[in-house]
Amino acid sequence: MRVEIVAIGTELLLGQIADTNSQWLGEKLAANGIGSHFHQHVGDNHERIVSALRIALGRADAVIICGGLGPTQDDITRAAVAEIMGVSLVREDYLATRIEEMFTARGRTMAQNNLLQADVPEGATVIDQVRGTAPGLICPVGTQVIYAVPGVPYEMSEMFERAILPDLVARSRALGEKNVIASRVLRTWGAGESALAEAVDSRFDELEASDRVTIAFLASGIEGIKVRLTARGDDEAHAQSLLASEEATVRGLIDAVFGDVIFGVDDETMEDAVASRLVARGLTLGLAESVTGGLIASRLVNVAGASQWFRGGLVSYASDTKFSLLGVTPGPVVSASAAEEMARGARTLLGSDVAVSVTGVAGPDEQDGQVPGTVFVGIALGDTVTHVSLRLPGDRARVRTYAAISALDALRKALDATL
Repeated sequence: MRVEIVAIGTELLLGQIADTNSQWLGEKLAANGIGSHFHQHVGDNHERIVSALRIALGRADAVIICGGLGPTQDDITRAAVAEIMGVSLVREDYLATRIEEMFTARGRTMAQNNLLQADVPEGATVIDQVRGTAPGLICPVGTQVIYAVPGVPYEMSEMFERAILPDLVARSRALGEKNVIASRVLRTWGAGESALAEAVDSRFDELEASDRVTIAFLASGIEGIKVRLTARGDDEAHAQSLLASEEATVRGLIDAVFGDVIFGVDDETMEDAVASRLVARGLTLGLAESVTGGLIASRLVNVAGASQWFRGGLVSYASDTKFSLLGVTPGPVVSASAAEEMARGARTLLGSDVAVSVTGVAGPDEQDGQVPGTVFVGIALGDTVTHVSLRLPGDRARVRTYAAISALDALRKALDATL
């Protein structure tokens, strides 16, 4: 099964919007063992969209279109797909009614051009919309298929997971592709992509002659490096068995070189990893943030049920706040001793079992004799108060973001050491 992605929108060509949809779809397709050899970008022009679709159908079994399904004059995907199918657009009354009811429920007056979203190429199957107004489409073209989804990322991703992926898998089976694909992502923090690749280099050589298991590295910026393992089995049990065996092997290779840098699996974030450890130990957490300015607290409250273990945080940005509220000894505030005192003070002030603090220099200027990128993390856990010293790369925004996830990683490792 070969799939081509066509992203529609002049704003993509002008660089006004990054095409995160194609990136996300490409990753999801690969994780499910579905080939995607080409991606296209095309502007809001009927003739050029039709041309792009004809090219895609000339080299793929299925095409996924993102964008151009809205209610405005430049939303012309439906008409272009109808031309490819050789059919007319038909107004689906039930869709029109549903769109009208959606506006009414929100207490808004609907512009009549919103009903254009109820126009469907004859013979197409509608993917019902649950997050917006524009429905998606499954459009047969002979033995091939075109899927059309809105360009809004959270609408697109929901439709793909719910309707497109299952349909692609079914079509793949119909083509005689009976193998089951299983995928797992190991999430790491603290090791570079090339270094990770070098650590598992011997495994690449061993897998070279096999089409059963593959390893890929996905650089995810401020979220670290992802190591994706994909296994192709005769059935689900076989695929999962291959995957479990490969995960154990790759973990061993990485741990032998870097130690504990794998913090999660699949969609598990660093804050998820910290939360699970706190819950398992029945501990509560407090924060004292300076350089990160509340970024750590913001990440933690993204975890459902955070109120059970997260006591709160203090953004002690000014030096005198550190002195008066947290009991930090007056003097330089970008130091290991200040970080430890901040953590100790936060634990007392917030009544938590554990406390983490962060102080540092985001830049562009030095502070307390420390260069930009210098960060100290304090951890008050049990009877001890310790610190971790970091030297982080990048501009002011990156240093602050890296500091937030690095502080959580330091806490994760400290909690693991208590077992």
